[in-house]
Amino acid sequence: MKSQAILKVENLKVQLDGQPVLQGISFEISKGECLAIIGPTGSGKSTLVRALAGNCFCRGEVVYFGKRGKKPKIAVITQQHIFRNRANTANFYYQQRFNSYDSEDSLTVEDVLLNYCNGEEDFRQALAETGILHRANTPLIQLSNGEHKRFQLAKAILQDADLMLMDNPYIGLDVSARQLLNGLIDRMVAAGRQIILVTSFSDLPDSVTQVILLERGTIQKKLGKEEFIRYCQGGRVSDHFPSGQKISLKGLDPVYHYEDFSIAVKMVDTSVGYQEKQILKDINWIVKKGECWNVSGSNGSGKSTLLSLITGDNPQAFANEIYLFDKRKGTGESIWDIKRKIGYVSPELHHYFDPKFTCFEVVASGLFDTIGLFRKLNDSQKSAILQWMGVLQLQGFEDRMFNQLSNGEQRLVLLARALVKNPPLLVLDEPCQGLDTEFSSRFISLINEICVSLKKTLIYVSHYEEEIPPCVNFTLRLEQGQIAA
Repeated sequence: MKSQAILKVENLKVQLDGQPVLQGISFEISKGECLAIIGPTGSGKSTLVRALAGNCFCRGEVVYFGKRGKKPKIAVITQQHIFRNRANTANFYYQQRFNSYDSEDSLTVEDVLLNYCNGEEDFRQALAETGILHRANTPLIQLSNGEHKRFQLAKAILQDADLMLMDNPYIGLDVSARQLLNGLIDRMVAAGRQIILVTSFSDLPDSVTQVILLERGTIQKKLGKEEFIRYCQGGRVSDHFPSGQKISLKGLDPVYHYEDFSIAVKMVDTSVGYQEKQILKDINWIVKKGECWNVSGSNGSGKSTLLSLITGDNPQAFANEIYLFDKRKGTGESIWDIKRKIGYVSPELHHYFDPKFTCFEVVASGLFDTIGLFRKLNDSQKSAILQWMGVLQLQGFEDRMFNQLSNGEQRLVLLARALVKNPPLLVLDEPCQGLDTEFSSRFISLINEICVSLKKTLIYVSHYEEEIPPCVNFTLRLEQGQIAA
């Protein structure tokens, strides 16, 4: 006897900015099945989730069969979490998390989640299940990237949804949080919740029963989980890049020339706090020219705050003894003098980047460290932009609007933005978020070659060991805002 269908999708089509993103998508999900959607960067995975949630215009049929013939209650966990402050606006800027005075207008975790539960007990249980009970009274603006994902999970649990649509829920989570999420998904499926999640081969919960392989906006395969694993192990999942393609860094235009230095970063007894919350305490750290560092630690340990002191995005840097490129911060160099020497990518920058520019303009903005392009370019600058877009296989993206790209494609454009001025220091905070395995592998090789061949200094954050470039030979581990012994 065939299981009862809970979702039927027939000939689904989606176009964005006149370009086809999804074509001819048809599949069914039955009661008790847990579906994973896997595919390379730009294949349409996030768009499919939005279409299933009814959050974008599409053609074709999306039919749900809920209890008593009603549409099931749906909760959506997105890659980019949008929230509002007490003034009911969502116009945040990417440095806002590091400005303590802005947190006064931000709703706390408790303020939001108590609206979705029957009382304190349910609230505390949901936070305990997602590992953020200790952040109950924290303003949303001060949550780390990984903590925001856990907050969304807690909200979905409290909504008591029949169906959960999860778009890359593992992004930004540390190792322990990913294990916690696996267990949580398995328990929810066992309790009768239906789950559809966008994920990768490396993050596949035990409870997944079916896998859709999406490529170029169409379904290539729909397989049972074990059959899919055998299919992948057979090497039949196509690479995003042609095999054997060599990365070339020869002939790149320098754009800027930089003064020599011995010490890229030096922090002396550096501490950061907001109101009663201590984020960093007594950090003593030296990064010499040409060194490549991995900064590690669990969600909320202070990694992004540490990086914000370097990139000029945290006003508390001036209250501390911090040296950048052999000069003490606050003794003459402007913030723009400092930023010019740093190529930077972070989840915050991605989340709050102004989307109304073309990809060419987004990459070009890296030359001036602005959130968008507001200056006229000379021929040398234009050449450098096109060269770096070519290195990252972004040819043909020049005139496409940034907001019409997939999350993974947007991240690649921001990576090109970080590299375009060929800076002496690269600060990359989870740069491979949203990229498929092949794209991540290519990018890691690129960063490794840049650092080795061009003798760059690197500060790199990732929760995945396999994403750390081979050139990294130093590690700074943070635990609760302090350097771990």
